[in-house]
Amino acid sequence: MTRVTQLPNGVRVASVEMPHMKTVSVGIWTAVGGRHEPKSLCGISHFLEHLMFKGTQRRTALKITEAVEGLGGYLNAFTTEDHTCYYAKAAAAHLPVLCDVLSDMVLHSQFAPAEIEREREVIREEILMVHDNPGQYIEELLSEALWPDHPLGRPLTGTVRSIAHLTREKFFAFKEKHYTGATTLVTVAGAAAHERVLELMGPTMGALPAGRVPKFEKSNHDLAIKAGGVRRPWIKAIAQDIEQTHLALGFHAFGRRDERRYALKLLSVILGENMSSRLFQKLRERHGICYSVQSSVVSLEDAGALTIFAGLEPAKLERAVRLTMQELERIASEAPRRAELRKAQDYTIGQTLMGLESTSNQMTWIGESLLSFGKVIDPHEVEERLLAVTPEEVRAVAEFCLKPKRLGVAVAGPTPDAEKIQGWLAK
Repeated sequence: MTRVTQLPNGVRVASVEMPHMKTVSVGIWTAVGGRHEPKSLCGISHFLEHLMFKGTQRRTALKITEAVEGLGGYLNAFTTEDHTCYYAKAAAAHLPVLCDVLSDMVLHSQFAPAEIEREREVIREEILMVHDNPGQYIEELLSEALWPDHPLGRPLTGTVRSIAHLTREKFFAFKEKHYTGATTLVTVAGAAAHERVLELMGPTMGALPAGRVPKFEKSNHDLAIKAGGVRRPWIKAIAQDIEQTHLALGFHAFGRRDERRYALKLLSVILGENMSSRLFQKLRERHGICYSVQSSVVSLEDAGALTIFAGLEPAKLERAVRLTMQELERIASEAPRRAELRKAQDYTIGQTLMGLESTSNQMTWIGESLLSFGKVIDPHEVEERLLAVTPEEVRAVAEFCLKPKRLGVAVAGPTPDAEKIQGWLAK
């Protein structure tokens, strides 16, 4: 059972007590990410996340990591399109240390000029590393293909050019504007009582200014479709001197509050989320034309996507595209069998329940629930909603999403030809 307390300044403190566990996971979330950045500040949320580890009034960068790792714990952070999270995990007895270190980082980071310049080089190397890893780079390219000229289509890390212009003054201004009570959430899962969490985090996080929830530029894809202004498929092709061609297909779906999200998730599982899926069986097991093929769902406040990724020899690209499109056309016109759907339902439920046995995943579950829906979603409710999905609902979602006007394509590899790919998709 999860308990949530809102502090006077708007900060929400949520915890789920798991007395049988030996560990505890703590997260401090802020509801700001890549989509809240103007183009001139592209990458600032991610850069700021890095800087939070670089020293406070009380701790150097080394002492921050030593304070947690020296206890056998783990400390990290991540930035997404719509939120940033700083988190730590250790034995439950060390809860006070985890709370103190995380709150110190978020509230009192100094952004020393020398640290900023060092981290600028670190992030530059991170950007170049992603570009050298086509399996990661293809995800950025697909976002750009799905949301061109929009914040959702920009890289979360920023670009080498954009991060070069981020100054100490801009970091402080961005943090002051966005790291407020209205955007901040504390989540704790494990062997910790809610009252103890409030005792540790209330005085520190309660000092944040109230602030306001940030606005963002909404995705206007569906409006553009209605106005007849979408040119699809939008193809982003990058030539790279590598052995494989990496292919990504993305179909615009709908926001995370749409009731069809459960059918969309099951559609993704049926298509490519495990080794029993249609695309894995067809492309790898039956035809042997790739090592890996997988699908997933992107879920945001006002937008979403069904994505498919595969890596294969360049000579096999045309065949992979045609076989994939055949399977997508089939599920859009012919509902899956009930037995196939039930396997997808059981798989999704099983993966969720196994994940929630971890304090880290429990902490993430309540954090993402509260930021996305304003309440903690009961896993049993999700199970019921998944089991209620019918084969026809899966087919209807496939028919809605899997259309050329909703398609974005990214290809990275030896001499990718966008015109040829366009032709393969059209047939």
